[in-house]
Amino acid sequence: MGDEVQQPEEYEVGTGMLCVFGRQVKLFRERAGLDRATLGSLTGYSASTIASFEQGRRVPPPKFIDQVDEVLDARGVLSASKEEVARAQYPAFFQGAAKLEAEAVVLHVYATQAVPGLLQTEGYARAVFAMWSPQLDEEVIEQRLAARLARQAIIGQRPEPHLSFVIEEAVLLRPLGGDAVRRGQLEQLLLIEEKRNVEVQVMPLSRQEHAGLAGPFTLMEMKDGRRIAYAEVQGDSRVHTGRQKVRELERTYGSLRAQAHTPAESRALIEKLLGER
Repeated sequence: MGDEVQQPEEYEVGTGMLCVFGRQVKLFRERAGLDRATLGSLTGYSASTIASFEQGRRVPPPKFIDQVDEVLDARGVLSASKEEVARAQYPAFFQGAAKLEAEAVVLHVYATQAVPGLLQTEGYARAVFAMWSPQLDEEVIEQRLAARLARQAIIGQRPEPHLSFVIEEAVLLRPLGGDAVRRGQLEQLLLIEEKRNVEVQVMPLSRQEHAGLAGPFTLMEMKDGRRIAYAEVQGDSRVHTGRQKVRELERTYGSLRAQAHTPAESRALIEKLLGER
């Protein structure tokens, strides 16, 4: 793998893998002599939902894929696509990084615009997707919301990965979704920060020295020792694997942690923000 890899664009809803999978379902269904309504009744879905799956307009859940493989006697052909189909829940620019993130044993995140996705409440995440520009369809919002919440399983998985976050204070002041959503998000940060494998630090607005002015990024260490960096802006993303680039971002993150509030100071700040009206 080279120093940086641009993320794929072939898995957007309605294109690529979803359409290929949908055509496969349709072919197996027609071979079995079933219409959509009958297949739906056998798997617990409506005919219109089956149509959405077949046309690549909706991401089928893993349970449906296993069910339809068995019902249509596909002999594992459909089930073999589960991982690739699941990736379609994410925007194209994040799909490669999502797979790496799920397998990481160490994860460091520097956030400048919003609370990191791994820490977001459902209300906060929904507000973020609702504000997306260009505007997202409601169906896409629901898919991406479900995918974002599913990513958070990494926090409690065993063995526990080490997770650290440096979040700009401005992010905590920004009332995305309204005051109630913001308060819920601040409370969520306090709850997650109590976990032994999670550290949350806030970069104060008052800091005169700042190592992160070039923008947000994520650092990942994999089980085999590989160290990887991920950065995105305006839907353009890169996965960096070259040691020089990764090492540069590791040094930047080290400086950010030194310049930010300590975890204890950060907790006190969040509690103070919660106490303000």
